[in-house]
Amino acid sequence: MSEHLRQHAEQQYAEELDALKQQDKRPKPPNWELSPWAVATYLLGGKLEKGVTISPKYIGDRRIIEIAIATLATDRALLLLGVPGTAKSWVSEHLSAAICGDSTLLVQGTAGTSEEAMRYGWNYARLLAEGPSSAALVESPLMRAMQTGRICRIEELTRIPADVQDTLITVLSEKTLPIAEINSEVQAVRGFNIIATANDRDRGVNDMSSALTRRFNTVVLPTPATLDDEVQIVQQRASALSMGLDIPAKLDGLDEIRRVVTIFRELRAGLTEDGQTKLKSPSSTLSTAEAISVVVNGLSLASHFGDGRLSASDMASGIVGAVIKDPSADRQIWLEYLETVAREREDWSDFYEACRTVTG
Repeated sequence: MSEHLRQHAEQQYAEELDALKQQDKRPKPPNWELSPWAVATYLLGGKLEKGVTISPKYIGDRRIIEIAIATLATDRALLLLGVPGTAKSWVSEHLSAAICGDSTLLVQGTAGTSEEAMRYGWNYARLLAEGPSSAALVESPLMRAMQTGRICRIEELTRIPADVQDTLITVLSEKTLPIAEINSEVQAVRGFNIIATANDRDRGVNDMSSALTRRFNTVVLPTPATLDDEVQIVQQRASALSMGLDIPAKLDGLDEIRRVVTIFRELRAGLTEDGQTKLKSPSSTLSTAEAISVVVNGLSLASHFGDGRLSASDMASGIVGAVIKDPSADRQIWLEYLETVAREREDWSDFYEACRTVTG
C-alpha cells in the first residue's frame, strides 16, 4: 500500500500499463508509449494474451473515447466538455498516463490563474541580478510538455480569465511558445498536445473566444446512459477509494448504491425512473462523482461507528447533504421527494425513516 493519499494514474495502474506495452505491436504516433488501440484498451478495459485483464477506467460509449484518442494523434487539441461529475478530469488523467506515461503536467484553471502559470514565469532573484536569461526562466507545465513531446492537461479552462485563455492560440496554431524577453521561443516536440476540460455549467463565466474554440476538437462526455452503468461506476470507484483510504467496511451488495444512484438520477431528470411522477430538481448537481462521495462517506460511518455493513442510516446524511445545497429551496424539494416517492416504495422504509430523521 502506498504511503501517498492519492497516486497518479501511471503509478496506480503501472502493472496494466506495463502489460499493454509488452503486448502492444501496433504502430504508435511519435513519442507515444502505447498505440491508439492500446490506449483505448487501457481506458475501456479488456483481456490480453497470457490471461492479463485490464480494468475499465471509463464506462460508457466506446466511440467517445476513440474520437478523443484519434484527436490527440493529430495536431488538434482536445476539449472534454460536460456537466460536473462526468469524469472529464479522470479521463484526461488516464489519457495522459497511457499516451506519455506522465499525467502530472497540469495547469489547474481558476479565476486567479495568471499568464505566467500558463506560459512561463521568472526567478526574480536571478532576473534582478542577471537580467532576462534562460537560466532565470521558470518553466510552466505547458512549456515542459512542449519541450518533451508530452500531454499538458488544463483543468477547468472556462474558469481561467479570457485574456489568459487566449495565450494558447499561438501555441495551438504555430506549435510555438514565444519568449519575447530573451528573443527566443520554444518549439513543440512531436507528441505534444493539450487536453482541456470545461463543464457546461460554467458557460458564461469566462467564455472561450471563437478563435480558441476553433483550435479544439470538442468531445462531450455525457452522464451515464443507464442506471446499471452508473451503479457500476459508483461501485468501482467507491471500492477503489475506500481501499486507498484503508476503510475496512466492504461493499457486500449493491442495494444501497442502487438506491443512491436512483435518487440522484430521478432528481436530476425531474422524473421518476418509471416515468410516472414528475419531480422538482434541486439546485445541486447530483453528479456521479457526488454519488461516489456519498457512498465512501457511508462506508466510513459503517466502518468506524457501525457494524461494518453499509446501511440506510449510514447513507442518509450524505444524501441529504448532497441534495440540500440551498436550504431555503432544496429542503422542500427533498421533503416532497421523500413523501411522494421514497415513502411509497417497497423496501425503502428504513431509508425513508433515516432520511426523515436527518432532515428534521
